[in-house]
Amino acid sequence: MKVEQIYTGCLAHAAYYIESNGVAAVFDPLREVQPYIERAQEDNAEIKYVFETHFHADFVSGHLDLQKKAGAQIVFGPGAKPNYEAIIAEDGQLFELGAYKIKVIHTPGHTMESTTYLLIDENGKEHGIITGDTLFIGDVGRPDLAQHVVSELTEEKLAGHLYDSLRNKIMPLDDSLIIYPNHGAGSACGKMMSNETTDTLGNQKKLNYALRADMNKEEFIEALLKGLTTPPGYFPQNVLMNIKGYESLDTVMDRATKALEPDAFEIVANETSALILDTRDALDFAKGAIPNSINIGLNGSFAQWVGEMIPDVKQPILLITYPDKEEEAITRLSRVGYDYAIGYLKDGFDSWKIEGRDYDIIHRISPKELEHRYHKQETLIFDVRKKSEYDSEHLINAINVPLNEINKRLAEFPKDQPFVIHCAGGYRSMIAASILKQRGWNEFSDVEGGFKGLKETSLPKSEFIEPTTML
Repeated sequence: MKVEQIYTGCLAHAAYYIESNGVAAVFDPLREVQPYIERAQEDNAEIKYVFETHFHADFVSGHLDLQKKAGAQIVFGPGAKPNYEAIIAEDGQLFELGAYKIKVIHTPGHTMESTTYLLIDENGKEHGIITGDTLFIGDVGRPDLAQHVVSELTEEKLAGHLYDSLRNKIMPLDDSLIIYPNHGAGSACGKMMSNETTDTLGNQKKLNYALRADMNKEEFIEALLKGLTTPPGYFPQNVLMNIKGYESLDTVMDRATKALEPDAFEIVANETSALILDTRDALDFAKGAIPNSINIGLNGSFAQWVGEMIPDVKQPILLITYPDKEEEAITRLSRVGYDYAIGYLKDGFDSWKIEGRDYDIIHRISPKELEHRYHKQETLIFDVRKKSEYDSEHLINAINVPLNEINKRLAEFPKDQPFVIHCAGGYRSMIAASILKQRGWNEFSDVEGGFKGLKETSLPKSEFIEPTTML
């Protein structure tokens, strides 16, 4: 049985494509559906079904556009209540896909409608399970996301449901089954996912802490809830879009693909209170940036950090990109529900600079420069990495303000003395730098290369602790 995993690294997201005898299905598709349609066309196949494992929080699914463009039927598991036409399957229900069969296994816990799909080949042999966020490689889905949408649920109750689902529905299955999860390492839907994106169920029973046979329900709940960070603010908004529906990506693209000359760009920015989002690399942004713009580079975890740093998915956005990167930026915004890009700066930042308009710069220093400054005088240093990264190893006396907390902790950054900020490699610290600059801070420097470079200096550091030992 051939299962194609279509992995998107910037979201740590996996969709799946299966075809048999000219009939195809897509599981948990991304917002832009044309690649799935083209893939089916290569097989001369019809996409009959779009299977959803649950109402996703970290991205907006492409199920509605596939329904519209390919005529596919949307399938959810038991208990799902979407505001649009869909098949709500029963636990144990079988769907035929050419010579294959797909069996519905209701596995509540991550969310109450969460469903695993058992894949059965043309010979009746069970091949694998598409698990959504029920079971990852090395982890399981966090149980604290649905409660932000359905108030009567608690993370403890959901964790208990997940324990039962894993023990009663998943673990009794054959050890040879291949696990096909919805996410890999880097996703905010779990806390310690592996870099591997598939594995056998038998191997996960040996390696995955959540599948330990000797763990009782209370121990499972305690282990699962330990160390959970606050979920990104856009998650509940994405869940509601996936439940209620959304505009077609074509409509979103039509609204956003408006090339604006610098004069028009400035007028639109003033008239709409749009957020100016610069998607260039940190190095280029530091050398020149339109005043009041925020930098989140496309060459990184763009969609995730947009979701972390921009609280409202309906925020109007004006884009600055490298030439010919506009559509990519718009598409990647839409994947996490930011559908209100309203235009972009024609020819990018160069068109602004050529006209002699004012622009900002971000002062950057090398790790060696910080080393020299530190040994000459006391230096105030802010580390914007995650707490787990900071706890693992950090510069002595550095203050940890994780990037996703910066907006509520701005008061900790002084305006009457210079300071330095750094992250792991420079991507996140430039996001922080752009926010500080926008809010009126000027006397600070960003460390180019981040902690990776700082580790090679003589600056005093805490003793290294393996991150996994802190879970």
